Amino acid sequence: MPPNKQEEYFKQLQTFFWENGLTSEVTKADRLAYFATLVAEKNKSINLISRSDVDGIIEKHVFLSAFVTKFFPDKIMKFVDIGTGGGFPGIPIAIMRPDLRGVLVDSIGKKVTAVNEFIDKLKLSNVIAENFRVESPEFIEKYKETFDMVISRGTVPLIILIRYALPVTKEKSYLISIKGGDLDEEFTKAEMKYKSNIKKSTIYELAYKPSNIRNKKGKKLIVIELQK
Repeated sequence: MPPNKQEEYFKQLQTFFWENGLTSEVTKADRLAYFATLVAEKNKSINLISRSDVDGIIEKHVFLSAFVTKFFPDKIMKFVDIGTGGGFPGIPIAIMRPDLRGVLVDSIGKKVTAVNEFIDKLKLSNVIAENFRVESPEFIEKYKETFDMVISRGTVPLIILIRYALPVTKEKSYLISIKGGDLDEEFTKAEMKYKSNIKKSTIYELAYKPSNIRNKKGKKLIVIELQK
């Protein structure tokens, strides 16, 4: 990946950070830009993100993963990123929040190998990547009641995420999911099954400047406070 591509990514990130009240975090944009170049290069041989998304990797993947850290609850210490794929949102979280410790999990071994390579090249000491199915007895045994935040992007329904989260989270924890579309049915199903475990839920519209001011792209952040 040519150096000028990293510079281009850095400039895009600077703009997003300045426009969206993350000015104090601009120093982290260089590391995030380097991460974007690593993913884009590796994506030529391993399908980490959709090929059609490579040109928009900063907005669709890197910035969005960094932006959601603005909405994190206080007093969290350890998170698990379920279905991390190419390291999203886990690696940007690790860069933005070096005070947090994280485990990035995926069931596809070659993706985990790539993510561990990224972690090494970025010199991140606060996260590791693990090749597991999160519902497996091995993962549950290793990480039972460990995490106070579970985060995931995309396709896994909330009802399944809560099922995955409960064995590996502490007595009080948070489930955070980045999603799009109409979530009413998903919420209804999750609340019916896990009513006693859902203490509070909030949906944030992920609007941001300059390209998604009114959240026309329909991105939402779901924050569910869980209790056992």
